[in-house]
Amino acid sequence: MDAQFAIVGKSFAISVTDKGVAHSIVKMKHNADKTCELTPHTLMSVTGVPGDTSNFSEYIQGNVRLYGIRNSQNLSPSETASFIRGELANSLRTRRPRQVNLLVMGYDKNTNESSLYWIDYLSAIAKVPFAAHGHCSYFVLSVMDREYKPDITLEQGFDIIKKCIAAVKMRFPINFTDYTIKVVDSDGVREVSMADI
Repeated sequence: MDAQFAIVGKSFAISVTDKGVAHSIVKMKHNADKTCELTPHTLMSVTGVPGDTSNFSEYIQGNVRLYGIRNSQNLSPSETASFIRGELANSLRTRRPRQVNLLVMGYDKNTNESSLYWIDYLSAIAKVPFAAHGHCSYFVLSVMDREYKPDITLEQGFDIIKKCIAAVKMRFPINFTDYTIKVVDSDGVREVSMADI
C-alpha cells in the first residue's frame, strides 16, 4: 500500500511519497524516505516490494554517480530515465525480475526545463506532466487532471498537491499519516514540510 505521485511545471517538479512501509497487515516503518537523489538535479521515487525497491534504487544511484565520475558530467533526467528503463527491461529477462514502479523527475540545466517520467515494473516508460503509482492513483489522477495547466507556478503546484492529499485522506480507507514532499528545480533537490505548502 504505497502512495506515490508527482507533478511537473515549466521549471520545477514536485514529488510526494508516503512514509509508511507495510507487510501484510503490519506497519513495519513509519518514517521511510522512498525517494533517491540520483544527481543534484534528478530525483527518483520508488514503490513496490521492499527488498526490490531498496536494492534497485541503490544499484541505479551507484551507476548514475559512477557515470558522472567517469565522464565528468551528470546524466540529464531523460538520459537517466532511459538508463533505468533499460535496466528494468534487462531484469525482466532474468529469473528474478524486479517488482518496482518509479517516477523519475528532474531539471535539465541545458534546456532549462523540468520533466517527469512514469516507469512501471514491466519497463514501460512515458514522459508525462503528472503521474501516480499505487492505490492512491485512483484518487489523485482525477484531481491532477482537473487542476493541471502546463504553465503552473510552484505555489499552484503545491495547491494541487494539497488537494491530492486531501482526496486520499477523505476517500482512501488506509490512513497515510505523513508524506515526504520534495521539489526539484534549478537550485537542486530540496525537501519541503507539509506545514510549508
